[in-house]
Amino acid sequence: MPNLEHPVYPAATLLHLESLVPCRESQVSMLLSIFGERQQFSFPSIFIYGHTSSGKTYVMQTLLNTLQLPHVFVNCVEYFTSRLLLEEILIQLQSCSDTKQTSHVPCDTFNDFVRLFKQAVASQELKDQTLYIVLDRAEQLREMEANILPAFLRLQELTDRNVTVVLLSEIVWELFRPNTGCFEPFTLYFPDYSIGHLQKILSQNHPPEYSADFYAAYINILLGVFYMVCRDLKELQHLAALNFSKYCEPVVRGEANERDTRKLWKNIEPHLKKAMQTVYLREVSSSQWERLQRDDGEPGQLKGLSAHTHVELPYYSKFLLIAAYLASYNPVRTDKRFFLKHHGKIRKTNFMKKHEKTSNHLLGPKPFPLDRLLAILYSIVDNRVAPTANIFSQDCELRHNKVLVRFLVKTSFTAIWTL
Repeated sequence: MPNLEHPVYPAATLLHLESLVPCRESQVSMLLSIFGERQQFSFPSIFIYGHTSSGKTYVMQTLLNTLQLPHVFVNCVEYFTSRLLLEEILIQLQSCSDTKQTSHVPCDTFNDFVRLFKQAVASQELKDQTLYIVLDRAEQLREMEANILPAFLRLQELTDRNVTVVLLSEIVWELFRPNTGCFEPFTLYFPDYSIGHLQKILSQNHPPEYSADFYAAYINILLGVFYMVCRDLKELQHLAALNFSKYCEPVVRGEANERDTRKLWKNIEPHLKKAMQTVYLREVSSSQWERLQRDDGEPGQLKGLSAHTHVELPYYSKFLLIAAYLASYNPVRTDKRFFLKHHGKIRKTNFMKKHEKTSNHLLGPKPFPLDRLLAILYSIVDNRVAPTANIFSQDCELRHNKVLVRFLVKTSFTAIWTL
């Protein structure tokens, strides 16, 4: 007896749908209640939100495809302007139509979109069933024109057609709501998967040559190690597929059976510790990671992993950073003493200002002009350095990577840098 029930769809279809979306039965049941029957007008707009990898996109795609509901699915990151977004919706509608259009119809405004949308829906004979427009990564709509989001929320009213707009996002609706107000959508929250849900979902992918209990024990070990630092289902699926061959090695060599969990754990423990240091990083491919595991190096060596700790900067970029550090933490009056060979006699004094008694590292970096940065650079580099485009391009690259920060002083209209 399936947990999902609906008077229109057969029990076999609902049972198949339930097997495809484990641990999301309550959300799917709510969506089925909102959708109703094909010919009924559904809610004008639905807002679905939840953290990354909580199943929003997968559940919507699986639900619409399994029940064969007419729909358009668009990613707002890929189509990042209003024109690209509106035209992609119309193109997907035309691709489902029996009468193909020979020419591309531009859509510059939402008024044009409403007119063309009515024509596309009429040509497909979709007046008697609900059409679903799903906008994934909908938070990008906030970067578009101010009328795009309110218009999508009222698309059913503007077109007088049976259409429902579904917004999928990782942020809450309160961050979407315009100051001028808009039509409030029906909101549905997708919570994070619990450890029990992750255990159930990951255990479904067990290889056929091993028993389900053996793979479930492996998933239990994997979650015991990674659950506190990673709850992303996609990342956990990647880690499970990547390390399973190492977990099976004692069984393949005949040194242990499937129930000897102690030997299996001692064999996999050092490799899981290595994998812990590269969660989310994808510094090596899966084949490279398996090759590293076969080499069986020392536990403290990662053999090429964690390369982010050994970033090699260009030659002059290193000295630019050193010069910037010296300029930001040393007073200007010390430059002559530090960077000139024949600076002359410097009078010693015990007088110190009140703020100079505190360490400069506690006060933070101070701004400095570009001329001072280059003067220090020329003095610390051994060979003679000419102020070429190479120097300034690397300075721009450091500012682009947020290592150096530039701002303008209005009084003198000069550029000031700081770390």
